[in-house]
Amino acid sequence: MSRTPRLPSSLLRVAACASVGALALTACGSGSGSDSVGAGSGSVKVGLITKTDTNPFFVKMKEGAEKAAKKDGVQLMTAAGKFDGDNAGQVTAIENMVAAGVKGILITPSDSKAIVPAIAKAKAKGVLVIALDTPTEPESAVDALFATDNLKAGELIGEYAKAAMKGKKARIAALDLAPGVSVGVQRHNGFLKGFGATEKDVACAQDTGGDQAKGQTAMENCLQKEPGINLVYTINEPAALGAYTALKAKGREKDVLIVSVDGGCTGTQAVKDGKIAATSQQYPLKMAAEGVNAVVTYAKGGKKVSGYTDTGVTLITDKAQPGIDSKDTAFGLENCWG
Repeated sequence: MSRTPRLPSSLLRVAACASVGALALTACGSGSGSDSVGAGSGSVKVGLITKTDTNPFFVKMKEGAEKAAKKDGVQLMTAAGKFDGDNAGQVTAIENMVAAGVKGILITPSDSKAIVPAIAKAKAKGVLVIALDTPTEPESAVDALFATDNLKAGELIGEYAKAAMKGKKARIAALDLAPGVSVGVQRHNGFLKGFGATEKDVACAQDTGGDQAKGQTAMENCLQKEPGINLVYTINEPAALGAYTALKAKGREKDVLIVSVDGGCTGTQAVKDGKIAATSQQYPLKMAAEGVNAVVTYAKGGKKVSGYTDTGVTLITDKAQPGIDSKDTAFGLENCWG
């Protein structure tokens, strides 16, 4: 996507936070977020709503939005759910941002279906709504989607795992996200497709919410249910590191293959350290930056972005397998979540 021209210098060139109901907020600079939004009357306002404000993935996404907002001379209002799955909080954030006069909202839906009515109300008021990372259900509920091809991300690590197992019969543990979240379903299904497996081949499946502690507990439960597990698919790297901790406690960290998705800096370092065999790296900073640019284009001339924009995915590993396209961790650490 081409970068839009800068707005006139009379517009406020800072990123500002808003006080958004019960949502968890992060401060912008040293001032009060709610005070900052009132400044620069007439400037374009863009909203960013993430699932949480603690997950490093969304921290990087916010960073991308802030940089783009500053460059384009617009105000950025940000909000995040109290926890992953906080749909009510995201609904409140949408309502408050629409009331504040945003031209567009970028959102990573906590619940892909439940958020749709609130999005419809925002669109009816002329607000451009773009989903980042996680599609809505249906995907057409938003004007556009900027995201990793999560099915492809899963396929990449599935193909890698198949090659790395070298014909050995796999006893698979799947450490998933949570019910109702499309990104988790797509990654899971992609992994199975890439590996050439079905649900019947999964010896143990547990939801982790993408949390490291829950990932450890899930892995402990799976080992109790099926001690012979030798391949672990995880929704993200925190869950993978939790699985690694549980496996290490059993002295099995070296004979169980762990693959994951996300490619954050900590996760990529874990690949380099040999805790995770491979991960599919995605680029949240790019998602958010392109989203802000799209809102600015709409605000200036009314042109709406539409459809799906693939923001890319790369398989990262230091143990390359024949016939599997990948980059090493040096590349991964240089580009983690860019």
